[in-house]
Amino acid sequence: MKKILIAEDSPTVLAILKSTLEEAGYSVVAAIDGQEALAKAKIEKPDLFILDLMLPKVDGYKVCGMLKFDKNFANTPVIILTARAGEADKEMAKDVKADDYMTKPFEPSELLPKIKKFLKEE
Repeated sequence: MKKILIAEDSPTVLAILKSTLEEAGYSVVAAIDGQEALAKAKIEKPDLFILDLMLPKVDGYKVCGMLKFDKNFANTPVIILTARAGEADKEMAKDVKADDYMTKPFEPSELLPKIKKFLKEE
């Protein structure tokens, strides 16, 4: 079973993501801030990350950059899922090597195909 780490500080969004992904057959690890996401990444070794940008303690940009700089996670896909829709935000996500960028509100029907593509499950 593929493991996905979600870093999201909104309990509502986290619950929606968690239930959507578990129903689709994924194991889900949740983190409510960037610091917890980085700590859990090392222990859980997920197959994919879904990161909010506006996280407490360490923001999503820093988390993504740190993961991509770490040889253990350099090739692990990172999907940014955020309410920030500005071009500058999208550019910064590219700069930290995020693999994809989605804005909230989101449709699970749009997210799941992206996950399957990154995990090569098509």
